[in-house]
Amino acid sequence: MAYKVLVVDDSSFFRRRVTEIINQDKNLEVIDVAVNGIDAVEKAVALKPDVITMDIEMPLLNGIEAVKQIMAKSPTAILMFSSLTHQGARATLDALDAGALDFLPKKFNEIAKNSEDAGSLLRQRVTQLARRKGFAVRKPVARASSLTQPVTTRSTDHKKVVKPAPTAGATKSSANFRSSGKKYKLLALGTSTGGPIALQKVLTKLPADFPLPIIMIQHMPAAFTNAFANRLNTLCKISVKEAEDGDVLKPGCAYLAPGGRQMIVDGTENAARLKILEDNSERIAFKPSVDISFGSAAKIFNGSVLAVVLTGMGSDGREGSRMLKGKGATIWAQDEQSCVVYGMPQAVTVAGLSELSLDINDVAPSVLKEINHG
Repeated sequence: MAYKVLVVDDSSFFRRRVTEIINQDKNLEVIDVAVNGIDAVEKAVALKPDVITMDIEMPLLNGIEAVKQIMAKSPTAILMFSSLTHQGARATLDALDAGALDFLPKKFNEIAKNSEDAGSLLRQRVTQLARRKGFAVRKPVARASSLTQPVTTRSTDHKKVVKPAPTAGATKSSANFRSSGKKYKLLALGTSTGGPIALQKVLTKLPADFPLPIIMIQHMPAAFTNAFANRLNTLCKISVKEAEDGDVLKPGCAYLAPGGRQMIVDGTENAARLKILEDNSERIAFKPSVDISFGSAAKIFNGSVLAVVLTGMGSDGREGSRMLKGKGATIWAQDEQSCVVYGMPQAVTVAGLSELSLDINDVAPSVLKEINHG
């Protein structure tokens, strides 16, 4: 049976275009469309779609308010469409705050090579959210200035995924976790779909005197990363900023890789700095790329890195983790149950690179235990 999709947009042209693209996949079916937020809430409750694609700017009730009402009345996996502007970025983060799981630029062909790839990207995102809907829908929290904390629910309504090999890292909680006794000089976090929520869950639990610098690679358009870093900075005890070329890595500061470019760790272990590089290569799919940043960290810090691969589609981070592992670094992964999409963490776990699989709520406490802080 095909996954049911509700398309919400006040533009008849965009509704028709999105519907045509989604219906090209035999496993997806647009069961109806909605022309405004009020219409969307009513149809979400009545039709119980697996996924909703949602515009932000609409008459009568905008997309953000519609997401809040849907998550309160009939929680559903929601993919937002937004503009590639600073205002669009803030609105998208507000939508994630309200309970949406993922987003795409409304002109999603702008992040694909051609229209065919753009259509494939949309179908892939919708399918992934449909598969994971029972695990990942989140009820909103009445906090306008922050991203909500996800409340995951168990469900059997999802397609079977490949299970980690028996020798891969076992799922553990911070309660039964014990430090390895290793010494670290860098915490590295890599993520994609579901990452904004996951990163907040980790960073907000770190104390102001956190003793390591942190690098973060989140798959996100260039217009979004500065707004996201600023929002995190208002919520966290540590400092958070969008990384700039020449930034010196300092303890208690988290550096978010800027969208559309690559973030490289350079210098020496005791005087590390960041290089931000333009990347027009078609060979590298992600800009920023977890593999590239993790790989550069391996060259500078060798085994003194604690790297955690969080929720995300695909396998970016696996090869970078392999390089880190080869230098003696420690690799952890988010567990399947708390991921929006169990792709990137699954890739490092199945490859035998991850030593530990953790619920997102246990990542920060386990990091603090591992580095013997607090």
